[in-house]
Amino acid sequence: MPDVIFPLDSARKFEDQEKIGHNRWHPEIPPVATVKPGDSFRVHCREWFDGAIVNDDSAEDILNAPLLTVHKLSGPFAVEGVKPGDLLVVDILDVGPIPQEDAGPLAGQGWGYTGIFSRNNGGGFLTDQFPDAYKAIWDFSGQVATSRHVPEVSYVGLIHPGLMGTAPSAELLGRWNRREGDLIATDPHRVPPLALPPEAGHALLGSLPASEFDRVAGEAARTAPPRENGGNQDIKNLSKGSRIFYPVFVDGANLSLGDLHFSQGDGEITFCGAIEMGGFIDLRVDVIRGGMDTYGVSENAIFMPGIIEPRYSEWIAFSGTSVTLDGTQHYLDSHLSYQRACLHAIDYLTKFGYSPEQAYLLLGSAPIEGRLSGVVDIPNSCSTVYIPTAIFDFDVRPSAAGPYRIDPGMGAPRSRNA
Repeated sequence: MPDVIFPLDSARKFEDQEKIGHNRWHPEIPPVATVKPGDSFRVHCREWFDGAIVNDDSAEDILNAPLLTVHKLSGPFAVEGVKPGDLLVVDILDVGPIPQEDAGPLAGQGWGYTGIFSRNNGGGFLTDQFPDAYKAIWDFSGQVATSRHVPEVSYVGLIHPGLMGTAPSAELLGRWNRREGDLIATDPHRVPPLALPPEAGHALLGSLPASEFDRVAGEAARTAPPRENGGNQDIKNLSKGSRIFYPVFVDGANLSLGDLHFSQGDGEITFCGAIEMGGFIDLRVDVIRGGMDTYGVSENAIFMPGIIEPRYSEWIAFSGTSVTLDGTQHYLDSHLSYQRACLHAIDYLTKFGYSPEQAYLLLGSAPIEGRLSGVVDIPNSCSTVYIPTAIFDFDVRPSAAGPYRIDPGMGAPRSRNA
């Protein structure tokens, strides 16, 4: 096993650990450890809410999820000799739940969760149709997850980090804050908001000196969106065996990561759509000198998908176009067409006895595939959602006999939007 350079004690809060991580992006957050090109190492990760979401049959914790505190990131890790303009090469050697802890109060100790956030506290991809908070708890048995809240399905996990990235330079951070601030100004009272500005009150900035805290906290960017440094990309195929090439903006690159997922569908459509958990990740790092110019990588990460994933061979697929539910035509709106494909899939699954919320939780957490199937045929884009048929305990295909009816059980816990 590689050396653990960022250990976490499950009995202690994230802020009380031997080494302190962070929950904002800023170039001045000090690295917690330094490694060399070619080194392999292990990092422990806490799930993104640090234990605020619990294993029960209530959605009150999702309704009141402390979004200002996320993400709890492990790092930053400096890589010796790496300079701005280089490409940082990161290999994911292994990743999984909290080792040797199969039971306990933390997600990753034999269980994980999926949430639908309420409209007034985060929202989600389909928040207009699902404004309330819901939760599903998933139990892990080896590589398989099942839920008492979404019965008669099981998923083979495609475990991956939802968030990984390098630190921004001061100039890049300034661009983020300006452009996102300009967007917020177009509709400053929108719910959910258009973007998340810096917020100092709940900032966690590692070992930054107290004398610098207020200034840095007021500038530091929130970790919710993906940006030029990678960040919260939520790519399910960035998994074991992946190689990622990150642009470098500061000396040492200052790599950080977290937000591990046991399973997830393309898009993580409920916003808390993956099966969230804490765990470990083994990495190896290297460098391509001057790689940003050599390969034209200035505002994006490149990655090679993982080599290990569930082997599903049969799928049932649903399409959607860029027409709203009330029949309004939009021009090549792929975001809208993916929403409609998801809604069609949800409507279909309700014919088998699932509630719409159970079906939505399923789409966020199952290893579905989302595709842009047509982006040129004006005025309609076409998006498709592929669901593996083998995840169901019954035949989910249409037939002359009609749909099988499940027992929905207790259903997904719900708390109404405040």
